[in-house]
Amino acid sequence: PLGFYDPLGFLDNADQETFDRLRYVELKHGRICQLAFLGQIVTRGGVHLSGSIDQAGHSFDSYPNGIAALFGENAIPTAGLLQIIAFVGFLELGVMKDVTGEAEFPGDFRNGALDFGWDTFDEE
Repeated sequence: PLGFYDPLGFLDNADQETFDRLRYVELKHGRICQLAFLGQIVTRGGVHLSGSIDQAGHSFDSYPNGIAALFGENAIPTAGLLQIIAFVGFLELGVMKDVTGEAEFPGDFRNGALDFGWDTFDEE
């Protein structure tokens, strides 16, 4: 309703392909931020995975919540952080994209795997 809004001028000399790519990336990163926020709220609420996080027997709830899990005396070990970064990179490059070309809208990462029948509902 307000029209096109680009206060920083990122798209001043851009074509449609650049606009579509930026929209795709914005949706993708927005979803990642939503999941990160949900993970923060859940762990702050005291919900942790059961079992051990490593062979030494440390449990998931033995590490602090929030930024203290990255910095401080009880922080996650560097090797663990590198594993998390590698996993996120794998998701970014291999999973979270339209690999089949069946996307119905920008940010549709279902790749034909999930179909809840939403398109079969009528307007009423």
